[in-house]
Amino acid sequence: MPADETSARRKLHTRTITIDGYQREDGLFDVEAAIRDEKTYAFDVEHRAVTLGEPLHHMHARLTVTPEMEIVGAAAQTFAGPFSICPGGAESFDRLTGLVIKPGFLKAANERLGGVIGCTHLRELLQQMATVALQTTFILRSKRDAEIADAPPRQLNTCYAYDSNRSAMKARYPKFYTGPETVE
Repeated sequence: MPADETSARRKLHTRTITIDGYQREDGLFDVEAAIRDEKTYAFDVEHRAVTLGEPLHHMHARLTVTPEMEIVGAAAQTFAGPFSICPGGAESFDRLTGLVIKPGFLKAANERLGGVIGCTHLRELLQQMATVALQTTFILRSKRDAEIADAPPRQLNTCYAYDSNRSAMKARYPKFYTGPETVE
């Protein structure tokens, strides 16, 4: 989206999120995320002076999942936060172990990490980490699902493009297409 050229502005904040997916030699998958918040000015917080270029927030998180999307390991670490107690919010991240990434995952994760139990910033990463886990394991799961010819694709009806009525689905998964015969 282009900037509003009618108004002068000054950047104050940058949030950088990176998420990477890995296939492990043992057949599991790791999804690793990092979040970093920086201000364009120096300021003081409870236990430190935040200098220009130094992060206010800097956290890493890892989920280890099976091909079936069960979380078999979860860990997080806070390197920088506004309060000296912030690293304690990462300690509960392992409560995600045993959950399965599927519809309802975020609600279940919030029940385990919500409120004062965990860190808001690490919880915010979970939706994107779940998506990256699905994308990381997609090829493996697609090959497995293709072996079950009558099984609908997992992504069917999960978003606008994967609506069973859309032309993209008619082309990609004609067996599961439910729209009109003629597509514009």
